[in-house]
Amino acid sequence: MRGIAVRNELTDEWDKRGAEHQKDYEILTAEISKATFGITPSDYKKIKGLKRENLRDHMGDLELILTMLGERTTTEIHQTKNTQGLSRLKDDARAGGQIAGTARKQIKRKLKRSIVLKDNFLQHKKKKRIGTAK
Repeated sequence: MRGIAVRNELTDEWDKRGAEHQKDYEILTAEISKATFGITPSDYKKIKGLKRENLRDHMGDLELILTMLGERTTTEIHQTKNTQGLSRLKDDARAGGQIAGTARKQIKRKLKRSIVLKDNFLQHKKKKRIGTAK
């Protein structure tokens, strides 16, 4: 639920600061994702084998936490700098994502595995439930 709130706060900031079209939100979201995970949301969905499903519903905990970190940091940057206009919002989105990306790389180094997983959280959870049923 907090992830939804963080996302809504970010899109509210984008509304106030010059994002006008659905495409603007897609561009800004892609900037955060590329800087955080090294891939766009559409590429991320391909990795997880998703078509129309919501990507966040299929992320694991670390993926969600890093997504939230990138989005919340971006919101804070917008507010601190009082950013206006799509090109500057895009710069802030990249900066917020880079902070989350640095955290992702450090976690990856410690865990010795990728954070971006093919595993689909909902399918994994469903399999676990089926496996534990008696």
